[in-house]
Amino acid sequence: MVDQLPPARPAKTPLSPASVMLRLAGIGGVVAVILGGFYYVNGTLDSQRLRPKSFINALEHNNGVHPGYRRNHAKGMCVVGYFQSSGDAHALSTAQVFGAGRTPVVGRFALPSGNPYAPDSSVPIRSFALRFTQANGQQWRTGMNSMPVFPVGTPEAFYQMLQAGAPDPATGKPVPGAMPVFFAAHPETAAFLQWVKTAKPSASYATESYNGINAFYLVNAAGQRQAVRWGVIPLGQDAAGATAPNDADYLEQDLAKRLAAGPLKWQLNLTLAEAGDPTADASKTWPAGRKVVNAGTLVLEKAEAQNTGECRDINYDPLILPSGIEGSDDPLLAARSAAYASSYVRRTSEVDQLPQESRP
Repeated sequence: MVDQLPPARPAKTPLSPASVMLRLAGIGGVVAVILGGFYYVNGTLDSQRLRPKSFINALEHNNGVHPGYRRNHAKGMCVVGYFQSSGDAHALSTAQVFGAGRTPVVGRFALPSGNPYAPDSSVPIRSFALRFTQANGQQWRTGMNSMPVFPVGTPEAFYQMLQAGAPDPATGKPVPGAMPVFFAAHPETAAFLQWVKTAKPSASYATESYNGINAFYLVNAAGQRQAVRWGVIPLGQDAAGATAPNDADYLEQDLAKRLAAGPLKWQLNLTLAEAGDPTADASKTWPAGRKVVNAGTLVLEKAEAQNTGECRDINYDPLILPSGIEGSDDPLLAARSAAYASSYVRRTSEVDQLPQESRP
């Protein structure tokens, strides 16, 4: 299905039923933070029409106020490199990024939390955002996650999940049992829960595969539209020592060490939808065996501190797209765009309050 697969990893031992329930309850708070960053306000959830800034206030309440940082995915690192097109996707899209040559890239690895001081082992999910800047000035921005599918597919379900994961004022922790009850009432979460059962914090950003999850359309010179989902898989990165070390900031140290030894590479894959494949529901996977196009190689050459690096002032809005790539009918795309904009306005007014970082 793909031209090259990521390195094999040690088999993971499934958790016991009791451990699974504990994992589900515990991950509820993490998922709530992730979903919070994608919150979509269109007036259908609340008669008072809760606005994006109100939700950002809630994130600050749950995670603490950290001026200058992103309200979600607060802890991360900037990375810089380029994308080398294979040319194989050029027939599918007029976007320059898929033509011949290199496209500069500024990216960001991060954890899904609003706390910039969270231990790296606190969550099993890693994120990877990218900004491709084409020669014609147009940009393609995308945010990907290491999970293969999203828990739910609608803004309404997002809101319900946020309620289920809300902290108890008395304990500051999610209400026991609330998240399992939510999952039981939402069978669309089954694919995500299957992943959660064996998900563990990885020891490196470099050895992870990252998935765009939402569907988009590629548009070619004839105006033909092809629904796709994209993702990247690591090329040649050693996954030895897959157990996360007992260190709060090991991901940063690992990435700096790997880049000092040479560039890191990922293959950008475009999975092509067929008739009937859902484009408006990120909680649903597409059948195995769909055609996958190797669009080219992403190469990262250096890392930078997130508080002073090139990625600091980039809003990785997934609807900033070049000609030849279009958003799909997935309502979560508008959700992410609205929330990212609200967070961006707030944090960029606080840049002078960020602590200075001397290391990448």
